[in-house]
Amino acid sequence: MNSLARNVLSSILLAGMTMSCPGAGALAAEAPRPNILLIVADDMGWADVGYHDSAIQTPHLDRLAREGVELDQHYVAPMCTPTRAALLTGRYWSRFGNTTPSNTRVLPWETWTLARALKKAGYETHITGKWHLGSKPEWGPKQFGFDHSHGSLAGGVNPNNHLYKHGPFSKTWHRNDRLIDEKGHVTDLIGREAVKFIEAKHRKPFFVYVPFTAVHTPFDEPQAWLDDASHVHADRQQYAACAQHMDAMIGKMIAALERSGQHKNTLLIFFSDNGGTNGDDSNRYPDTKVKGKIRGLNTPLRGWKTQLYEGGIRVPAFVNWPGTLKPSKVSTPLHVIDWMPTLCALLQIPKRAGAKWDGVDVWATLTGEANQEVNDRTLYWQGVRKQSAALRQGPWKLVLHRRNGKTGIELFNLSTDPNETTDLAIEQGSRVTAMLKALSREEDLDDDALPRDTKPKRP
Repeated sequence: MNSLARNVLSSILLAGMTMSCPGAGALAAEAPRPNILLIVADDMGWADVGYHDSAIQTPHLDRLAREGVELDQHYVAPMCTPTRAALLTGRYWSRFGNTTPSNTRVLPWETWTLARALKKAGYETHITGKWHLGSKPEWGPKQFGFDHSHGSLAGGVNPNNHLYKHGPFSKTWHRNDRLIDEKGHVTDLIGREAVKFIEAKHRKPFFVYVPFTAVHTPFDEPQAWLDDASHVHADRQQYAACAQHMDAMIGKMIAALERSGQHKNTLLIFFSDNGGTNGDDSNRYPDTKVKGKIRGLNTPLRGWKTQLYEGGIRVPAFVNWPGTLKPSKVSTPLHVIDWMPTLCALLQIPKRAGAKWDGVDVWATLTGEANQEVNDRTLYWQGVRKQSAALRQGPWKLVLHRRNGKTGIELFNLSTDPNETTDLAIEQGSRVTAMLKALSREEDLDDDALPRDTKPKRP
C-alpha cells in the first residue's frame, strides 16, 4: 500500500472508525477499512450525465463527480456481461471465452472474484441489481462470493413485471439465488434494497454492488418521472426519465450513508457498463408497453454499444471518498479490469496464486501520485463474437474488423483525434505492424478459463 493510503487508513483509525475484520489475512485484525459502494449503470451514454452537459438532470451523480475524482478515460467492454466479468475478476472477459451477453454461466466455479476476496478479508458482501453472468439460480451471485443477492439473474428486465426476454430465462427476479415475485418498479426495488442494506447494523465493513438495469431497454417510467423529464425531446423522454429516476435512487443511497454516519468511510465507484445504445428492440420483452428503439447519446465520441470505437467503450465514471480523495479529473486511461487489483492493494489483500490479473493497481493515479506503469500500459479489447478487436498503446488505438472473411484495420491518435475521425493506418504502417503483433499476443492468452460442467470445492 502506498504512503497516502496508509495515512488515510491511520486517520480513520484515529477518528474512531475502526472496524473489526475477522479473517483479514494480511491486514492487522483491527485495521480500519472503508465500506465499498460500487454502482454500475446499464447502457448509459457518455453524453447522458449532467456533468457532461446533458439535458438529462443528474444532480446526485454531478455532485459526486464534482466532489470526487472524475475518470475522463475509463474504459469498459462494448457490452454488459463482458464488463461484469472483467469487473469481478480483474481479467479481460475474453480470457473466459466471453464476448457477448450471456445467460449461460461465464466464470469457472473456482474463480477468485472481487466478492470472494473481500469476503475473505472480512467484508459483508451484497449485490442488488443485474447479475448476467449465469441466469439459472444455481449459477447466481452466492456461488461466487456474495453473502446476499437480489435482483435480476439475467439482464435488463421489464420495469414492472421484472421479466427478462421471451424464453427459458424470462423469470429471473430473485433473492439469495431463489426466484421470487416482488411488486414495484425495478429502479425503486434495486435502490431501496441498497438503502436497506446500508442502513442495517453491520459488524463488518461492507461491499455493496449495485448494477442497475437503468437505462437499459425496455422502458416504462411512471408519469411523475416523465413529467420531470418533460424538457427532453419526446423521442428520448423515457430514457431521460429512467436516468433521472436512477439518479434519485443514488441520492437516497448517499442520504442513507450520511444518516448512518458512514459517508466519510465509504469509497464509492460509479461507471456505465458500456456506451449508449443505438436503439435496442424492446419487443423482445414480455408485456412491453413502450415500443420502439430509444437511443443513448455518446457525442462527441464516435460509435455505440457493441462497437470498439470510443462511444462504445469509454464511459462516464468517477470515484468518490469524502475527505480522502481530493476533487480532480484524471485523464490517464483506466480500465474496468483495474478495480479488483486496486481494491485488493488498498486493503492489503494478497494477490491469489493463479489470479492472472490483466488489470493493475491504479490507486496512485486516483490520488494524483505518479504511476508510470499505468501511463505506459497496453489495453486490449475483444469485440462481440470476435468480429472486432482493439488495442491501445499510449495515445495510439488500433481497431481491427473481421467481416465476411475480410479484415479491416484502422489506427487513430487519440491525443489529437479523440473522436476517431482520421484513420492513420496507411501512413503509420510500421506502427500498425507492431500493434498487430501485440494484439495477436493478447488474443493468444484468451479462452484459458472456460467454465466447466463439474462443480469443484469452493476456493
